[in-house]
Parts: sequence; C-alpha cells; structure tokens
Amino acid sequence: MAVFRQMSGSAVLAEQGMALLVTLLMLIAVLLLGASAARTAMLGEKAARAERDRYVALQAAEDALADAEREINGGAASAPARTALLAAGNGLGFVPDCGLGTDNPALGLCAYTGGDAPVWEAVDLGDDGAATRSVPFGRYTGAIMETGQGFLPFKRPRYIIERVPYHPPGEDAGAMHYFYRVTAIGFGAKESTEVVLQGSYRRADGGGMP
Repeated sequence: MAVFRQMSGSAVLAEQGMALLVTLLMLIAVLLLGASAARTAMLGEKAARAERDRYVALQAAEDALADAEREINGGAASAPARTALLAAGNGLGFVPDCGLGTDNPALGLCAYTGGDAPVWEAVDLGDDGAATRSVPFGRYTGAIMETGQGFLPFKRPRYIIERVPYHPPGEDAGAMHYFYRVTAIGFGAKESTEVVLQGSYRRADGGGMP
C-alpha cells in the first residue's frame, strides 16, 4: 500500500531555496576555478614572454662580444686607425675616460685601473648619447644587426674593452703580458630587458703584448 506524504508550501519553498543556494555555491566555485586557471595561464604567458625577451637580449650581448673580438683581431672590415690603437704595445690607445664622446677615436677603450672598483662597473654601458663611453655593435667592423621589429632587440648592443695585464705561469714576474676584457650589454625587444656579459680575449698573434 503506497503512502503519500503531503508537504506544506513552506517546506517546498525551503527545499527549493536550499537547492538554489547549492547551485549558486557550485557556480561560484566554478567561476573561481575558471578565474584561477585564467590567471595561471596569463602568468605563464607573461613569464614565457619575459624569458624569450631575456634570450633576445642575451643573444645580442653575445653578438657584441663577438663583434669586439673581430675588432680586436683586426678583421678585414675593421677601421685601420682603430686597429692601431688596439694593437699599440704601450697601451696608450686605452684611456681613463674610455674615450668619452661619440666622435672620440678611442671610444670604448678603457684604461685598466687595477683598483677595487672595476672600470666596467663605473660605465653606463647602455648610454648612447653624446657622453657615451661604449661602442655600438658594428661601429668599427661594419657588422649589421636588425633592430626594433618583432622579437628583435630594440637597439644595437654595446661594449667596452679593457687592456688587462697578467703574468703567465712559470714566467718571470717582470714579464708583463696583456689580454683584452670585453664587457657587453644586450637589449631585448622591450626597453626594460637588458643582459650584461663579459669575456676575455687574447689575440692569437700575441697582440696586446709589449
């Protein structure tokens, strides 16, 4: 024998209200999960773009190091006067102010100070104004780099060169030798992205030695 239970109008309304509340809570939970997933995806994309831009700047800085090496080595496209300054055994081509000024023939050639504060820390490598002390990519080698479009650097990388003394192991302490220390800065597609690299180079023909 079937038994039917009659519910009052207030009980029916209470159940309907509870079902609506549960539904709303579930919708809110779904919305929160969706918002969290979207935020995570946006952060991931932002991090990927930043890493890609850092790689662009890193590659540009590496290209600047290679350009400085070509200049030091006196490649066919290098300016003869500049090559003479670099190869001078007395080191007079390297000056304390790193060749301040865009028209200075000794631009970016920094005299080694030997102090606690290295020269490269005191130079604004990214400055490309009238008071610059760093060399733009290709200035003395004729190398070309595209900039300012898509994922390319927003401007050319720059570098400075120091002539640093050292004593080869096993040789008399009075025998002074030299190597070139290059500090370069590369830029990403965004102006806020910069990478600084440093490398040392000694010419195969012994250039830089007294």
